Amino acid sequence: MDFNSFTISITKEQLSGLPTVEFPGSITVIETLPDALEALRFINTCDRVGFDTETKPNFRKGQTNTVSLIQISTLERSFLFRLNKLGFFQELRDFMESDKIEKVGLSLRDDFHVLHRIAPFEPANFIDLQAVVKDFNISDSSLQKIYGIIFNGRISKSQRLSNWEAQQLSTGQQVYASIDAWACLRIYNYLMAGEFDPATCSYAHPDTPDTAE
Repeated sequence: MDFNSFTISITKEQLSGLPTVEFPGSITVIETLPDALEALRFINTCDRVGFDTETKPNFRKGQTNTVSLIQISTLERSFLFRLNKLGFFQELRDFMESDKIEKVGLSLRDDFHVLHRIAPFEPANFIDLQAVVKDFNISDSSLQKIYGIIFNGRISKSQRLSNWEAQQLSTGQQVYASIDAWACLRIYNYLMAGEFDPATCSYAHPDTPDTAE
């Protein structure tokens, strides 16, 4: 198949038929500064991590909330930093500004915009999957669909609109938050290892004259 003659996308119906993804690693919820610093000491030894944030949803017109949770994940460990309890502390901003660690996320501009409401920082060495997947003919931009295309699994979104500033995060919230950051890392590693062949993907569709560039 001509690499320039097709795009890859998955329908909602196809996605709904895929098995639900389970997080395979350990999860650490971080609510105190000593625990946060200990977690960052480990994270700062990594070459590449997955990154995501969660914000308490708004249900009132004109209301705006700041980031409640920052998720940083390796393939085996997830760290959930509860910013509503920790604040956007200096060592975490230092991590965001470090060029020594690759940080893989999705729609990062939105994350940075909300984080900048708390404190100024200059993000460094972040990789946005939405830009990366275009080089593999993937036209979908949501994490759920990108993961479904590459790994034939469905990331549940049942916790997306839950209260991320609850006194305690439920098990469902912890798993949901961990999967998003972990999935970003897993996808990027897989693509960079050359293990995804767009031409043989079952979700590839020939371009029509109206959609071809």
